[in-house]
Amino acid sequence: MREQEEPRVVVIGGGTGMPVLLRGLKDYPISLSAIVTVADDGGSSGRLRSEMAIPAPGDIRKVIAAMSDVEPMILDLFEHRFTNGNGLSGHSLGNLLLAAMSTITGDFYRGMKEISRVLNVKGRIYPIANQNMYLHAEMEDGTIVSGESNIPKAKKKIKRVFLSPDHIEPLPEAVEAIEKAHLIVIAPGSLYTSILPNMIIPEIGRALQSARGKVVYVCNVMTQDGETNGYTASDHVQAIRDHVGFSCIDAIVVHNAPISAGIQKLYEKENAAPVIYDIERLLDLGLEIIEGDIVNTSQTSLRHDTQKVARLLYSLI
Repeated sequence: MREQEEPRVVVIGGGTGMPVLLRGLKDYPISLSAIVTVADDGGSSGRLRSEMAIPAPGDIRKVIAAMSDVEPMILDLFEHRFTNGNGLSGHSLGNLLLAAMSTITGDFYRGMKEISRVLNVKGRIYPIANQNMYLHAEMEDGTIVSGESNIPKAKKKIKRVFLSPDHIEPLPEAVEAIEKAHLIVIAPGSLYTSILPNMIIPEIGRALQSARGKVVYVCNVMTQDGETNGYTASDHVQAIRDHVGFSCIDAIVVHNAPISAGIQKLYEKENAAPVIYDIERLLDLGLEIIEGDIVNTSQTSLRHDTQKVARLLYSLI
């Protein structure tokens, strides 16, 4: 089947949840695109973006690794993080390569495409914007917290998030990918700092609201301290709709198997708890509910299962 005949699937997000979905979906007969946040300002990404005035490379690096088809040793090298060395400590090689290629090509997006080609990426990757951008949060008490990494540290209830500069120009290819997609997946991840930074760009929000394809949100399994304390599934959806608009989500994927007491106890130390799936409220919001056992239980930390989620999402096409 030629690529133009394959179903077009777009995944939107960032952080650790998005690569899990992409790693499984890349093996299906689909035309796969990833739209990735570049608002990270912590660690290696933060240092590179402040020193070189480029979009944050960290989430892009993780997505490239998830969608690439190369020898494991090459991926290990790409993901290698230096633990010592003056100036190198804390940097990952992949971030440095993205920064270097941005300098060589004169453009972050062009540099990212060259690295994707070298690493045999299966699909297309779009940074949400080809410019440096900053995330801010207005808290319920009226205070403003600036910087993606600082927002959860504030330990305050978030009212809304917004970006600076005032107008972020999204990549036209990213908007077009949403408009042409048969299925659009909002990946699990940090609600306010990984998911919403993509969706609050007006052109992206409008594309989602008028999308012909189904927009499906894969809901988080656990709450996150400093972002979604006490949030139910419908609270996650409501936060997205408050920022983007009512018609930006058609369906929600929820995990319907019990979470062991042992794992719950581990998460209590992080002030996190299982997300309650308030089915009646989700139905009141007009959502299609898609349930499944989609978590990998072989690890001590809860992660969506790559193969289970990919299989479920592919079945929706």
